[in-house]
Formats: sequence, C-alpha cells, structure tokens
Amino acid sequence: MIKFLLNQTVQQEDQLSPNMTVLNYLRTKVNKTGTKEGCGSGDCGACTVVLGELVDGQLQYRSVNSCLTFVSALHGKQLITVEDLQNSQSLHPVQQALVEFHGSQCGYCTPGFIMSMFALGKNHPNANKEEILESLAGNLCRCTGYRPIVDAAMSLSQEKPILDQFTQLEQKTIAALKSLSDEPATLEFNNLKSFSPTSTDELAQLLQDHPSARIVAGGTDLALEVTQFRREIETLISVNNVEDMKVLEETDKEIVIGSNLPISDSYQMLSQYYPDFGELLHRFASLQVRNQGTFGGNVANASPIGDAPPLLIALNAKLKLRRGKQSRIIPIEDYFISYKVTAQQASEFIEQIIIPKPETNKEFKAYKISKRLDDDISAVCGAFNLEIHKGTVVSARVAFGGMAATPKRASGCEQALIGKAWCLSTVKAAMVSLESDFEPLSDFRASKEYRSATAANLLYRFFIEQQNTNNQIETRVTSYV
Repeated sequence: MIKFLLNQTVQQEDQLSPNMTVLNYLRTKVNKTGTKEGCGSGDCGACTVVLGELVDGQLQYRSVNSCLTFVSALHGKQLITVEDLQNSQSLHPVQQALVEFHGSQCGYCTPGFIMSMFALGKNHPNANKEEILESLAGNLCRCTGYRPIVDAAMSLSQEKPILDQFTQLEQKTIAALKSLSDEPATLEFNNLKSFSPTSTDELAQLLQDHPSARIVAGGTDLALEVTQFRREIETLISVNNVEDMKVLEETDKEIVIGSNLPISDSYQMLSQYYPDFGELLHRFASLQVRNQGTFGGNVANASPIGDAPPLLIALNAKLKLRRGKQSRIIPIEDYFISYKVTAQQASEFIEQIIIPKPETNKEFKAYKISKRLDDDISAVCGAFNLEIHKGTVVSARVAFGGMAATPKRASGCEQALIGKAWCLSTVKAAMVSLESDFEPLSDFRASKEYRSATAANLLYRFFIEQQNTNNQIETRVTSYV
C-alpha cells in the first residue's frame, strides 16, 4: 500500500500496477484530466504536476513530469494538480496572471505552464527573468509563444510568496506528511511488485532477495521503457525514500554526493567549485527532470551521451558501490565496460559519487554541444582538466561523451599534451591525436564527421579560453543576452 496526499486528502492505494505513471493515475483513476499527455517522454511539460515533500522538516515543492513518475514515488508526498489551484470560485493568482496576459491559445500546454509557475512562485517568489526562463524551459508552447507567458510569470515576482490556500494549510500539510512518511510502502498487482525501502541497509537486503529487480530513483529514463517501449518491469525497487543516499557533503579534499540526490539539489555546491559543471547542469534536460533525476541514475544508465559522466571522468571522480554489507570504491572511468555494460555486479548499487575538489594550477572546462540550448541531449560533450605549470602541461584528463559506445577518456590526446609546452602547436597536435582515440558513429543527432571535428574544436576552444584572460574573445553563445 502507498499513502500520499492528493491535494489535502489522504489517498491510500494498494491495487495499482507499480508500472503505472502518475499521469495515468490522475487521468484514469481519479478523473483529474486537467493534467495533459503530450509526448509521454518528459520533453513537452504538458503533464507537469507539483510534488510537496518534507526536507529537513520543511515543505518543499518540486515541479515534475507526471508521465515519467511511477506512482510508488508518491508515497509520503503531496500531489498537487492544476485542478487544486482554484480556491472556491476564485482562480489562483498564477492562473489569473496567465488569463490577464493572454498566455494561452489552444490551452493544451497551459496546465503544465501553470504548475511550473506555481512551483517557481513557492520556491523563488522574487524570481528574476533568468530564473523564470529556467523554470519554464521544460514546458513547450506551440501556439501562443513565450513572451506573454513570461510576462505573466514576471508579473507575479514579488518579495514574499503568494498567500494562497497552500500557505494557509502549510502546517497541516507538514503534520500530515510526517504521519505518512514513516510507513512502509509496497505495491503488488498481477505479479508486478514494487518496494520502497527507507535505508541503504534495507535496500541492500532487498537487492539480495530480488537480484533481478530494477532500481528506480527519479525514473526519468527508466520510465521510458514503460511509456515508450510498452515493456513491463516485474520488480521495481524505488529508492525515493532512502534518505541516507541523498547526502551532499564536503571534506577538505572531496565533494560527496549521494546517488539518490536530485540533480537540482547539487547545483549550488558544484557550481561553487566547478563553474562549468554548474553551467552544464542548467542545460541538463529540464528543471522537471533535474528535480527528479539523480547522478546515480545518470551514471548507472551508462548512456554514451549522458551529460554527467564525461565531466566526472575528467575530474577523476570515484563511485562507492555496495552489495549487501560490503562496499568498494572504484574510479568512475572503470565503471563503463562497453555499450550499456558496467562493472556493477548483481545486487550491487551505486551509493555515492565522490568528486575531488579543485587543485592548484588545474583548470577545468566542460562543453555541451546540442541542437537546442535547453532540454536537449548532447551530440558531443567534452570535459578538460589540465594542470599547467610554468607554461608546461603537467597532467591532463580529457573525456568525451557521444564519441564512443561509452563515456571515455581521450588517452592519445592526453599523451600529446602531457610534458609539452602549452601552446598552439601542442594543441593542434593533440587535436589530430583525437582521431585515433575515437571512431564515432553517425545518427540522427550528428554525423561521425561532425562529431570528430567538434571534439577537436572543443580542445581548441579550451585553449582560447585559457589564454583569453581579459575576456576579449567571446566563445560561448550562452553568454550573449
């Protein structure tokens, strides 16, 4: 049984398929059809809902794609849909703003925009235009255009949060969520099962009892197997409530990220130490996906075009893997064996990602090349971590995504740099050496020729930026206003 708040009503469900998404639950089980289905893959935002959850005893709101969220993720949370915003006969201020600024035509995308704006108003009531654009980047509008929608959002920006029924009922909501979160959650329907452990010890035992089970964190990739490929996942283990895998800590030398921490929660710390990592996270899918997706899932998915792995490889990050009571730590570059094949053993899971802090004389840059600025997958992603001392390259870690069957280091390029003078001729030679490091494929994102040329040019861009100490040369289109 799972228990959650549907707006303010405690909902108990024990006859649901673990493969059911929140979108289908809303539309087919409780007749809340205001939430729309567009793409079914987390790209359009028409299905956006808001989840309220307790973080350190405080209520936090997250916009998520209901088409990618399994119902097991609702346990112990509050589910808010567009129908819940209207208070009696009065529209919610977010809804009213969209009406007044003419932000809707066909209306199909409107519920999703409203829910993204609602979450923004709760989390950042005095949001600036950049924050507004980021919050709406995961919502697609095909007819009105974004100007009136953005204007509506900007009209709501104020020093204090909007006083609505959710504010008035906040303490009641917190009390209700506290009473729900401690209860265990399982679902079983037609030989399909899901479990929701609350600790790593419980998770480790469940994986040993069910070695073929699939782990789901945010579900932003795994759910596609159900929604796009129509497969059934027999046994799911949701780690959504495993709080000790949501850590974000730092020591003198390392940043430790729990594999279950939502990507959006790690932005501030990573951008503090590695600004390019933070910039890439702004372009990591959409805010709805970042609010659910985790680094653990992004790594375990082992996609050759995953955004985080090339950066983590270049930074010499490590993975803490656990199986039963035994743990081991391996370099992340050793985790990827071949296409979708990893070093992870049966019943083993990623517990933590460990990232070294910056070292003196080392420079780190990362570049994502995609067809769209926001909410798009990399064609090529390059990461460079070089130690340059007195004009000589002392060490180099160069990694790419989109260039091979796995995220991979460019060993030939690194050897062409190490021990050489940091100058244009060295960089040109290293650019040529990349041809022997990779044999990229052509697909609908990019041709192999484009990928090879782009990878080499990214190293050249790194050189230009490193030499461009006075910022006289603009190399990043994202910097233009």
